[in-house]
Amino acid sequence: MAGRIVTLVLSIALAAAAIGSGLVAGIFFAFSTFIMTSFARIPTEQGIAAMNSINVTIVRSPFMLLFVPTVVLCLVIAAFAFFNWRGGVSVWMLAGAVLYVFASFLSTIVFNVPMNDALVKVSGSGAEATALWTAYLKDWTWWNHVRTIASLLASIAFVRALMLV
Repeated sequence: MAGRIVTLVLSIALAAAAIGSGLVAGIFFAFSTFIMTSFARIPTEQGIAAMNSINVTIVRSPFMLLFVPTVVLCLVIAAFAFFNWRGGVSVWMLAGAVLYVFASFLSTIVFNVPMNDALVKVSGSGAEATALWTAYLKDWTWWNHVRTIASLLASIAFVRALMLV
């Protein structure tokens, strides 16, 4: 009986982590495929203003209720996988957790957020703003590609683990 309850709880956690990381991947995918490209097509001042507005809005949005709790789920799943080793399923669980926590969540903190912080300090369309915006579009989008792929692969890993539970 206890084993079935553990399996049920683990299955729910894996499904929630798969959905959470998959939804985050979709949001990041939108930025990588058309939002940042659209911002690159408008004047620098407007692009900076739009991105700064998104950066303020996103931390107060339901996105954070998806992004951060998925990290917590990943940590729980990783701990379970490590302390209750089950072979292949544990490998998939750890892979999903590591991909999401390190390549999606921590890369956001280490790379994307500092770029966002630098962007908020510049305005206008002068040479400094244009240079920063050009670099921002390239670098931020590259790291966003990393986050997109990592979140998608995490989702796939959690689905695979769920299939093996």
